[in-house]
Amino acid sequence: MEQFRRYMDRELNLENVRDQDRLRAFGVSCTYFSDPPEDFDELEFRTGFEGAGEAVITVAIELGKIKRIMFGLADEKDPEAVRSMTESQLENFLAEKGGRLAGFFEYITR
Repeated sequence: MEQFRRYMDRELNLENVRDQDRLRAFGVSCTYFSDPPEDFDELEFRTGFEGAGEAVITVAIELGKIKRIMFGLADEKDPEAVRSMTESQLENFLAEKGGRLAGFFEYITR
């Protein structure tokens, strides 16, 4: 998780968040984005996670800047239900997707 601290307090580039084709190049899709976002809002992105289904990345923003990044797993039977990853799942997820996610966060914050 330390590798993502550098994105805290960075401003979102809303044009890049809207670019679904480019997000797909990172293996990510935006599944919730109020446009324009509220003063305090959350955005939701999803990506596949080998052997665990679908990972959910929730980005909390305040006044357009990232304040919190959370990683969870969508329930296979109810994709709207999201649960936290265990420590080992998070480690595996970051080992599998960390580089791509760093590129994704660079893109949505430039």
